[in-house]
Amino acid sequence: MSHAIFYTSCTGNTAQLAQVIQDMLQEVTYCGVPDTAQAADADILFIGFWTDKGTCPDDMKEFLHTLQGKQIFLFGTAGFGGSAAYFAQILSRVQTEIPDSCQVIGSFMCQGKMPEVVRTRYEAMEPSEKRTMMLENFEKASTHPDAADLEALRACVRKYCMI
Repeated sequence: MSHAIFYTSCTGNTAQLAQVIQDMLQEVTYCGVPDTAQAADADILFIGFWTDKGTCPDDMKEFLHTLQGKQIFLFGTAGFGGSAAYFAQILSRVQTEIPDSCQVIGSFMCQGKMPEVVRTRYEAMEPSEKRTMMLENFEKASTHPDAADLEALRACVRKYCMI
């Protein structure tokens, strides 16, 4: 069974998850940015994304739309979160971009660190409970993906991909 890993990563978080998956698998035919030609040659596609406005970025949506008859394992990171319910909402939105001929065989999401420009934007907000909460979340996210996240990813890949 051949595997290919496709991902988009702005801050390196999703790339880190992709590397963990690549280290686990045998027969990885490709690991990198979305590439339709590379997707055609693999049996199982691992597709990773960073969260942009509650879903995957547009370039990943376009890639997902090109897929036909593939088994897919979705993985991603989100700066906000820590909540399984929030992650499930994101994954659900991304799954709506996948053609019906494909089968999602598993998924994983975790929190990821955000760039400093986000902290600067939060600090510029008027003092409020929302601002405080956003700054606290920024700090919490700064250590993710952490060792526990990476081990949870490994367990999830093993569970759904029978590795």
